[in-house]
Amino acid sequence: MTDSIAARLDDPSFSTRLDPRGIYDLAVGFPSQCREALRIAEAATIPLAGDEIRLVVVTGLGGSAAGGDFTRALFEAEGRVPCLVNRDYTLPHYVGADTLVFATSYSGNTEETLSSYADARGRGARIIAVTSGGELARRAEADGVPVIRIPGGQPPRTAMGFMLVPVLVAAARLGLLPRQDIVAAAAHCEASMSGWRRETPFAGNEAKQLAAYLHGAMGVVYGLGGWQSVVATRWRGQLNENAKQIVLTHVFPELNHNEIIGWEGASRIGVGRWATLILEDGAERDRMRLRAEVTEQLIGGATPVRRVRATGPTLLARMLSLALLGDFVSLYLAALNGEDPFVIRSIDAIKDALSKTP
Repeated sequence: MTDSIAARLDDPSFSTRLDPRGIYDLAVGFPSQCREALRIAEAATIPLAGDEIRLVVVTGLGGSAAGGDFTRALFEAEGRVPCLVNRDYTLPHYVGADTLVFATSYSGNTEETLSSYADARGRGARIIAVTSGGELARRAEADGVPVIRIPGGQPPRTAMGFMLVPVLVAAARLGLLPRQDIVAAAAHCEASMSGWRRETPFAGNEAKQLAAYLHGAMGVVYGLGGWQSVVATRWRGQLNENAKQIVLTHVFPELNHNEIIGWEGASRIGVGRWATLILEDGAERDRMRLRAEVTEQLIGGATPVRRVRATGPTLLARMLSLALLGDFVSLYLAALNGEDPFVIRSIDAIKDALSKTP
């Protein structure tokens, strides 16, 4: 079976036949997207001061919020103030004049983000909008709110560089976060990507191998720590949308206090095959690595477990390259599942239904 899958994934026509809109090409273009986003962000005018900011909130949904999760992880590791991600119509009660809200919507028309933007305005929060246009750009410009405009015209989940980099640049400019080496992170992604592209044979292509591993299975992606779980969540979203495949995610050490017991009944719920991944940095503390090893032993009778290790000179480089690997996995898995990675029928149906109800 694996030989058959390898042969199919090594045939360029196999992975292109259901990707007429070039989602794969957008993944390949991610490093260039980060560099373009850096150019745009550095040229943007941000007439704010960071001295009195005590909290950063990134508000957005779906692909537009993915960059917020990465921002939060960087703030937790290196930031001067707390940062949280909001995925709702309203903001937390404590958001106020000492809060910087990044209103992020790739299209500019996400109804939850527009609602939270209005909420931020009512609370007197400082706001920066990151969007390609739409109603968010119109409102922000009318209100005198800084807008960082990024190029539009692609699925939001493929635009994480455009949604993330401007937030990081603005936060650094305001002294809330150390300046991130976007150029080095993009270069590392570009170098890493050479091993995951269509031209690289299955035998030496980790992305193809992981797609084969997940094919036909109930996938589980665990993060061996906080930022690793952020990347696991990104993997889940990409596997959901691109490959049309359900995936479960959780984080160490929390899963050792609950989900580990659930595995004891895994054989009773009718899943034909499980496939578990642990995303790791490789530099975790000894206690965390011991937890992963013991967990692997405990669940090994129910599921195989594979480790996927990040690489890169900085935390940002490790996060982005590990996330990009997941993008390639999702696209190869989409091909194996016979799915067009562009199509998101259920999301479109929900938006259509909501559009008919004021």
